[in-house]
Amino acid sequence: MASDDKWLERLQLELAWFSGQPLLRSRGAGAILRFEHVRPRRNGAFQPLREHEVTPQFLDRAIRALKRWNYDLVGMDEVCRRAVTLPEKRRFVALTFDGAPKDFISFAYPVLARHAVPFTLYVPTAFPDGVGEAWWLGLERVIARENRVSLMMGDKEQRFTVTDNAEKHALFSHLEGWLRSLPPADLSAAIADLCTRYSIDLAALSREASMDWEDLARLAADPNVTIGSATVNYTSLASMKDAAALREMTMGKAVAEAAFRREIRHLAYPFGDRSSFRRSHVVMAEEAGFASAVSTIPGIVDAEGRTNLRALPRISWDGRARSLRMMRVLVSGVAFAPVKPTGRATS
Repeated sequence: MASDDKWLERLQLELAWFSGQPLLRSRGAGAILRFEHVRPRRNGAFQPLREHEVTPQFLDRAIRALKRWNYDLVGMDEVCRRAVTLPEKRRFVALTFDGAPKDFISFAYPVLARHAVPFTLYVPTAFPDGVGEAWWLGLERVIARENRVSLMMGDKEQRFTVTDNAEKHALFSHLEGWLRSLPPADLSAAIADLCTRYSIDLAALSREASMDWEDLARLAADPNVTIGSATVNYTSLASMKDAAALREMTMGKAVAEAAFRREIRHLAYPFGDRSSFRRSHVVMAEEAGFASAVSTIPGIVDAEGRTNLRALPRISWDGRARSLRMMRVLVSGVAFAPVKPTGRATS
């Protein structure tokens, strides 16, 4: 059903393009695009995280198209300015990247540097320190390799048999959602149990997949790069008590500021969907001193203070879609209802 919904959504976007709406009218001041992995296509039928990947060639095509469509490509400081001022004649698009994966420095950054466009990279500071747990990669590795998977879920051991690719994808989706909902200590225990059973070195897997501080220092030296925070451990804030969630925000900010010797003004809520953060976290982002905080709730950014700077919507690009027509419809805003402000739009 989920794949059917995605197909219908794509069809509707294509039809919107052919209707001419994106060319004739637009909504809002601009849009924030969100990407995760930029790397060449990989072989293999079981790729549950493929929707989070785009190729370097697609990123290059997208930037060329945005320039051709006369969008201003801006950083997050400029997003904040345009969100509280009167609408400007030209609309903007901000390029943002989550997680600081190792493939970014190899594949995304050369494209972005060649185009000399501003972008924002959100860093969860435990990962360049070498202590972050990319548990989703451990889960993917286990399910890819095994036809029978067992693990402790709560107080009970659960066993799953997955004999084909569809069953493996369904199991990944089920377990990914369950793991993400767990408090941090329970999540670490559950993924450690699973990886130990199937001889997966999660620590090594996580280190190999992440940029280190040397990589990040190279990026931070580029004036087109804005470094933002994605907390310390990139854990769903909704799974934590309020004090722990605020600590994740403030510590992530403090570590990044010490590492880069600059103010870190922008935050990305880990995962960023409606189930991963709450209204209280929007307030905490302001208390922690962030000028903005981005979600993964789809939408566009309005001008004149109508969009809460600490609950900014983003368009997460599905890497399985290669249609620039769809992108033009989405960044035009015609596919979205106006975003309702969450509390105060500005501080």
